[in-house]
Amino acid sequence: MLASIFSKTRPFNYLVVGILSLFFFSVKIIALAQPNAHWVYYAEEFGLYLLLFASLFIINFITLKNGLTKTNNYALLLFFIFLLFFSSIFQNKNIIISNFLLLLALRRLISLKSLLQTKEKIFDASFWIFLAALFHFWSIFYIILVFIAVILHVSKDYRNWIIPFIALLAVTILFFLANSILDNTLMSTLLSKTYISFDFYYFDNIFQRIALALFTSISLFFFVSHLFDLPNKALNMQSSHKTILFSFILGVGIYVLSANKNNGCLAFCFGPLAIIGANFIEKIENNWLKEIIVYSLLALGIFFFLMQL
Repeated sequence: MLASIFSKTRPFNYLVVGILSLFFFSVKIIALAQPNAHWVYYAEEFGLYLLLFASLFIINFITLKNGLTKTNNYALLLFFIFLLFFSSIFQNKNIIISNFLLLLALRRLISLKSLLQTKEKIFDASFWIFLAALFHFWSIFYIILVFIAVILHVSKDYRNWIIPFIALLAVTILFFLANSILDNTLMSTLLSKTYISFDFYYFDNIFQRIALALFTSISLFFFVSHLFDLPNKALNMQSSHKTILFSFILGVGIYVLSANKNNGCLAFCFGPLAIIGANFIEKIENNWLKEIIVYSLLALGIFFFLMQL
């Protein structure tokens, strides 16, 4: 039932995911709120929810607009399920903002396939990535994807290799302007996040460990499956799928390098992995098996969400 519903792009699907994501987000925020929380707290959290909601639909837009899957909403559903696996992201505004900006960058890089307005797209993607790094510093690692996309699509024009540095200059100027207005508080905040941490013993409970172990297994299975299926993709689509695979690897890299590590840092993997997983699910010919996989993932997501409240 659930797999068949999301096997087509329907307005109903967006409504369901929107309502469910708002419900679970609200439950998490209310559970974490102080008894005397001011309305400003809830207004700020609702703003963060809107960014999460927008992130869901950006990944769905990237998937459908660029033909990365057939006309289904599996990527939308999987992104939502991954949020349930690691609901700690709901309380980390910097990760939500940074991930949203990286998805905007990914949207521009995937669209390089059309070979239209390539320089504008490279600048936009680089700008969003450097801006994302101001909120979560190791998002800057994602800039590697810009150069990968240039290699895959437009490497012959030397000017395309220079554009990311122009975007870096633009963001740097804006940063120092804002920093001077705020009496150097932005600089001190940014510098406090620039170190690398390989501390993976950050878990608050056993369910966070289990969720991470299970998510890692699912991710590896989806990734390897997609890697072996890549030669079967249409030749004009292989570069786009390679970009998605690389973006997932870079998302893992951001998680590994991040200071003040927590499971919410895995959010940088959710978008690419949702697309990779959607490709796997749509290939399954047995409808019963497809339903079992989708229901199992959703049940696990809800279970881990409840256990981590």
